[in-house]
Amino acid sequence: MSKVEQDEEREERIALEAVVDAYGEEERAIGWYYYLAENMDFPFQAKWISHKRPEGRNLEVVGMSPADDCSHDMFVEVRYQQGSVDDIFSARLCEINPINVDEETAQVIADWHYWVARGYEF
Repeated sequence: MSKVEQDEEREERIALEAVVDAYGEEERAIGWYYYLAENMDFPFQAKWISHKRPEGRNLEVVGMSPADDCSHDMFVEVRYQQGSVDDIFSARLCEINPINVDEETAQVIADWHYWVARGYEF
């Protein structure tokens, strides 16, 4: 059972905007992909928090990963810069915490974090 309390407003938004008319795993994944891709304002600054680095790492989110890479989880392309290192790689969106983003970007990322925290799957 999820430790995150059900949020009826968020549930309705997800049902009507992310997974509307999606009846299978693949359709739900594609629905989520386009809901996120069309509503996030790239690029934006974020903190990437992972099990390996719980203190987080500041980076720039530059876009969604290719749709084919998001059939089981949502990934974003991130730019990490430190010293002479400038690298772009994929990170799980559930590990990305946006910094100073517009309201819509914050909302759709929070929707995805909620979906994952509730234990929902495609």
